[in-house]
Amino acid sequence: MTGNGVETVDAAEILATLVAFDTVSDRSNLPLIDWIEEFARRHGAAVTRVSDETGTKAGLWIGLGPLDRPGYVLSGHSDVVPADGQPWSSDPFRLREEGGRLYGRGTSDMKGFLAVCLALLPEMAAEPLAVPLHIAVSYDEEVGCLGVRPLIARMGDLFPKPLGCFVGEPTGMEVVLGHKGKSAARVTFTGRACHSALAPQGVNAVEYAARFIEHVRLMAEGLAREGARDGLYDVPHTTALSSVVRGGSALNIVPDTCSVDFEVRAIGADDAGALTAAAVAYAEGHLVPLMRAADPACGIAVEPLIAYPGLDTAPEAAIATLAKRLAGRNAHAKVSYGTEAGLFDAAGVPSVVIGPGSIARAHRADEYVTRGELDACAGFLRRLIGECRG
Repeated sequence: MTGNGVETVDAAEILATLVAFDTVSDRSNLPLIDWIEEFARRHGAAVTRVSDETGTKAGLWIGLGPLDRPGYVLSGHSDVVPADGQPWSSDPFRLREEGGRLYGRGTSDMKGFLAVCLALLPEMAAEPLAVPLHIAVSYDEEVGCLGVRPLIARMGDLFPKPLGCFVGEPTGMEVVLGHKGKSAARVTFTGRACHSALAPQGVNAVEYAARFIEHVRLMAEGLAREGARDGLYDVPHTTALSSVVRGGSALNIVPDTCSVDFEVRAIGADDAGALTAAAVAYAEGHLVPLMRAADPACGIAVEPLIAYPGLDTAPEAAIATLAKRLAGRNAHAKVSYGTEAGLFDAAGVPSVVIGPGSIARAHRADEYVTRGELDACAGFLRRLIGECRG
């Protein structure tokens, strides 16, 4: 207990509990959700569980203060990437502390942020908040920011539209006001197979896929050469690439199928979805007619893979100036990786990305967060609690 009788909770202890739940995205996160829900209810928070269609995963809305008023959201995802095949020095799902570093899968990305939020939950509950605080715990962020969407859809039913959102991805507590939007799709070419000795009688799906890949490459080169620029990004322009190709079965068979996975990551001045659609339009308008001239049964099929909007919060926006004041920083940055902040912003909730840890440590063996980073995050959140106090 603190001097005023509020229970104190060590964020590192909570982090150890969170890390011990194996929440790789292809597995259920319900054991972790059960634990967080019980912890939050025990400390007097209002909790709403939002399950997915399968009933094997769920997200949480945790609310404190007067929930009939607009407040602030602290958002974090519960899922992590796999540790299989990585050269970890210890069990990735058992927290190990060494030299002030806390090692374990998800420590930086982003259970460290969730641990700090939960550690401060008793303090939030004890304060006479005039402005409410909401903790959003999502799932399947690592596979396309999927699990936060049902949570966002429930906001209007549960409480008024929030004043702003802080997404706790690992930024070293740097204030991040922008990230690129992403659109990805799989284009599958269906040709006509035949013996390779009779190649002109077939329709080579791999070769048409190669022409599509070349188109995507030329589009990417044009964006790099002549496209819009935003110097706050490490790659200051929109990018496009083909990444996975599957086709062919034997050297002596003209392949009748080939699929290409490609993506666009766009700065705020560009529309990732529109650029993806333009690439598909090229395939439909230029390649498909050539294929069907040889065989009307040939063509393409398009499967959307991932899409999420970018974030481009204005430096003068209220949420940006608040974040800088709470963090004690004047500067801001933008990042090329995606986050859930773009989805909150698209729903009308101004957003900032800020959290403990480093993205350079995420998704790697011996991922870690430091106690100092957790303390800095706790200081930020305590100052936010002070802002919300009555």
